[in-house]
Amino acid sequence: MGMIDNVRSEMVAAMKNKDKERKEALSALLSALKNVAIDKRADLTDAEEATVVLKEIKQLHDTLEQTPADRTDIIEQCNFRIKVYEEFAPKMMSEDEIKEQVSAVIAELGIDEPKASDKGKIMKLLMPKVKGKADGSLVSKVVGDFLN
Repeated sequence: MGMIDNVRSEMVAAMKNKDKERKEALSALLSALKNVAIDKRADLTDAEEATVVLKEIKQLHDTLEQTPADRTDIIEQCNFRIKVYEEFAPKMMSEDEIKEQVSAVIAELGIDEPKASDKGKIMKLLMPKVKGKADGSLVSKVVGDFLN
């Protein structure tokens, strides 16, 4: 069962439970997934679905950052939606898992002592392996830790 069907069934369950907030959050996520599928003119792959969910979560975090502190209604709504969307987001890699991937890439490139000038090469090979599974800023930080 694809993510669209999964979200739809969760939305139906929320409607049956008269959970209006959850239903609205799932409806918004379902819309985002369907819009991308319509634009693509084909069914989405698991990776594409995960990308859409992560993009929606990122947009909610951006909204939270820009919302004034006195707008508690918006802050509560964003936090609730993030919690709901994270149920459908792929499990993110931990810092240790990223370190293992970075070590493997450095070994693959045959670099004994990585320097700052090697960061581009490392990131170019590493990012396709962790795309959608790890936060880009965390990956960049971990790679920076490896550099002399």
